[in-house]
Amino acid sequence: MRNLFISAGFFLFCACSAPAGEVPAGHEGPAAAKTQAQTIVAGKVAETMDSGGYTYVRVTHGKDSSWVATSQQKLNAGQEVSFSGAVVMEDFFSKSLNRHFKNILFSEGQTKGAAEMPAMKGPSPHGPTPALFTIKIAKAEGPDAYTVSEAYAQGAKLAGKTVSVRGKVVKVSLDIMGLNWVHLQDGSGDAKAGTHDLVVTTKETAKVGETVTARGTLAKDKDFGYGYKYSVLLEKASFKR
Repeated sequence: MRNLFISAGFFLFCACSAPAGEVPAGHEGPAAAKTQAQTIVAGKVAETMDSGGYTYVRVTHGKDSSWVATSQQKLNAGQEVSFSGAVVMEDFFSKSLNRHFKNILFSEGQTKGAAEMPAMKGPSPHGPTPALFTIKIAKAEGPDAYTVSEAYAQGAKLAGKTVSVRGKVVKVSLDIMGLNWVHLQDGSGDAKAGTHDLVVTTKETAKVGETVTARGTLAKDKDFGYGYKYSVLLEKASFKR
């Protein structure tokens, strides 16, 4: 478990380019690889297609969906999956499938889904959850509404105040220090700087993939000791769907 989080943290802060042979033979596109931090796509299998030794998977997460290409394998509709990778191709065309993909993640394989991970002794100190691409969530309404990036940028001013942030749930860790730890992303912020992912502590529950508005008290430079330190944290939050 510890190695999983260390690996995710490494890719988050290190630029990665596509390894030779990463793109299947017989596929092409104007789409050169988009070099970026580690990406995770998690959700349920909606459909699959096999081609050239690869399995193409459409993964649904909430009302959105993302395409993943990975080594050929048997996957069932409705199955919970989580794929990681460092290469997202844009405007990608598959000759063998005769199909165009606006975005597709090339993955080395599945990771254990965030919602399925057993509870740890504390929240991961190895950096924020990697960005889930295609996230674009509208800002919450109201005078106390902020985007994820605004919560980071204005953290000092907002410390101790009630803040509302709307985002997609990308990770949930249950019953840690008597609280549930929920990661929200809305498409704002910088993944390399870690300002794209807001950690929320709450007594309520949420599911990976759903969109919620979290309302709680913003804490700045929260330090739980043992390396568990957060520059911004939304505490005692309630959720509105």
